[in-house]
Amino acid sequence: MPIDNDIYNRIGETWWDETNPLNTLHGSMTPGRFGYFQEVLTEKLGTDYSGLQALDIGSGGGFLAEEFAKKGFDVVGVDPSEVSVETARAHAGEGGLDIDYRVGVGEHLPVEDATFDVVYCCDVLEYVADLGKTIGETARVLKPGGLYLFDTVNRTMMSKLVMIKMFQEWRLTRLVNVDLHIFSMFIKPDELNAILRQRGMSPGEIVGLGPKRPGPQFVMNLMRARRGKITYGELSRRLDFGRIKSTVISFMGYATKPITTTAM
Repeated sequence: MPIDNDIYNRIGETWWDETNPLNTLHGSMTPGRFGYFQEVLTEKLGTDYSGLQALDIGSGGGFLAEEFAKKGFDVVGVDPSEVSVETARAHAGEGGLDIDYRVGVGEHLPVEDATFDVVYCCDVLEYVADLGKTIGETARVLKPGGLYLFDTVNRTMMSKLVMIKMFQEWRLTRLVNVDLHIFSMFIKPDELNAILRQRGMSPGEIVGLGPKRPGPQFVMNLMRARRGKITYGELSRRLDFGRIKSTVISFMGYATKPITTTAM
C-alpha cells in the first residue's frame, strides 16, 4: 500500500488542535527536536541569528518554523500540502510571526541557489519519492558553510514494531486509520551519511530521537489516546520525546555544506 500523503489535506486544518493526531508531532516532539537543534546552532553559529535565512522542508503546520522564527531567523517553509501551508500561514499571522510559506516538494524546492544559512528537514525524509534528489536540492539551496539539520526513522525491527505495528496497524494503538509509513522507506544512518557525501555535504554527528519513557506506559498512553481518554497533544507530552542514547527507532543529526575555494 502506498503512503497516504493526502491525509495532510484532509485534516491539515487542525495541526494546532490537540485532539488531532498530527498534534502528536508537537507536544514534546517540537521542544525535543528544537532543543537538540539549538545546541548545534549555538555550537556552529553562536546565539545571534538575526538576518540569517532558514528553510523548513516539509513545514507542515509550522511547529518548527515558528520556533526558528522566534529565535530571529528569516524563515521560508515549503510543504506539498496546500491546506497545511494555509494553516501554518494563518497561525503564524495570529502570533505576529512573518514566515514565508510556499507550496512545493523536497525534490524541487521553489527557492534560489545558495540562499540559506540553515536548512532543516524533520519527519520528512522517510516520505520523499527521491531521497537523493531531496538531499541534492538541500545542498543546492544552502550557502557554502551552511548547516543542515534533520531527523528521520531508522530501518530496524524495533522501528517497524513501533512506527508500523503500534502507530499504524494495531487497532488499539494506531494513531490514524491510514498508512503513514512504509518500512522499506526508513533510512539507516550510514545510508543517509553516504547520500549526504554523494551530494557534496559533510556529515556531522548522529544522535537518538525517541520517547524518554518507554515501557508499558508507552503502550497504555497510545491506547488512552486512541480511546479519546487523553488528547494527542497530551500523549506526546507523556511520551516525552527528545534526545536519547539509542538510534534504534529514530535519529537526528546535522551536516554542513563545505566552503569550497578556487585554486590560485
